[in-house]
Amino acid sequence: MIERPVEAPGRGQVRIAVRAAGVNPLDWKLRSGKAPFIRVDFPAVPGGEVSGVVDAVGPGVTRFAVGDEVLGTTGVGGYAEQVLAPADTVATKPAGLPWDVAGGLPIASNTAAYALGELGLAAGETLLIDAAAGGVGTVAGQLALRAGANVIGTASEANHEYLRLLGIQPVAYGEGLTERIRAIAPAGVDAALDASGRGGLPTLVAAAGGPQRVLTIADPAAQQHGVRFISTGSAGAAERIAVAATLAAQGLLRLAVAGTYRLEEAVEAQRVSEQGHVRGKLVIMP
Repeated sequence: MIERPVEAPGRGQVRIAVRAAGVNPLDWKLRSGKAPFIRVDFPAVPGGEVSGVVDAVGPGVTRFAVGDEVLGTTGVGGYAEQVLAPADTVATKPAGLPWDVAGGLPIASNTAAYALGELGLAAGETLLIDAAAGGVGTVAGQLALRAGANVIGTASEANHEYLRLLGIQPVAYGEGLTERIRAIAPAGVDAALDASGRGGLPTLVAAAGGPQRVLTIADPAAQQHGVRFISTGSAGAAERIAVAATLAAQGLLRLAVAGTYRLEEAVEAQRVSEQGHVRGKLVIMP
């Protein structure tokens, strides 16, 4: 751990005293150079999402005041005691939402809701999610079910019962996946979301009958398969996060916390994330 100066928030920013910071695959990919599409200038502080308490408000911010409990995306810098965040990617934390869940929810909920909107999923359609037990997969599956869709999700055997509890029909990774999907959905699926980035796009494209309604949030080789790679910006982020946070506080959306780590254990948290098969989210609590 190192000490860095505390920065005052600029225009449109809030400063958050961090209670929990979500760990995401992008964190270790940036550290290891496996995300070449994003430039990183070292030394860099990872962490793109947090929950915490607003302790300073920048010029032009009227939605928040010092002392407000919030959750949101930060871009970078979340693995810290304090972090700056754009006010338009931050939402009020419902009183009943635990800090650890709130810290792992912003990126998963923002990405999942945005992806479902891009897929145009309708009631009665079937969605296939690769890596359905992870953060984005977990939230996307539940939001799709709430919209009236059917959901099939790939996961390791250890996570199958978890997916069933959420209402997602699990299917095992590995050799023979195409046949297992076909056994569940003989006519194929209507849309597919790759939240894994581990080479599953050909299978998803085949199951969906083409790349038109297949999206990935994790595979930089998307273009080779005719698939669109999506990333979410700030537009609408606070609203998407707020909806998911409200559902989670009401017990209508579940995000498992697979493990919590102290700030000095961030390296271990990233090692676990890199191994894959995480159920829900890993969270750092400074």
